Amino acid sequence: MAHLIKIGNSQGIRIPQPLIKQANLQDQEFEIHVVDDGLLITPIKKTRQGWEEQFKSISAAQIKQDFNETHSNLDHSAELATGEAWEW
Repeated sequence: MAHLIKIGNSQGIRIPQPLIKQANLQDQEFEIHVVDDGLLITPIKKTRQGWEEQFKSISAAQIKQDFNETHSNLDHSAELATGEAWEW
C-alpha cells in the first residue's frame, strides 16, 4: 500500500520497495496520468535506448547481407511516372 506524505508545500507518494522492484521502477523518470479512478504512473521510455549495443552486436557480414537483400528488392528502372525513361 502506498501513502501520501507531506513534502514542503506539496505531497508525495511513498511506494513500498517490493512494488518498485515488481514494476521495474528503480532509477526511472515517470509520467503521471489521471485515469478514471486514480493515477497511472509509467516510466518514461527513452527513444533509441539500447540501439548502440544492438548495433555493435551485428556483424559486418549480417549488415552486408541485409543491405544486399534490401537493395535487390528495389526497382532500379529509371522510368518516370509519364512512362519516359530517365537519361543519366
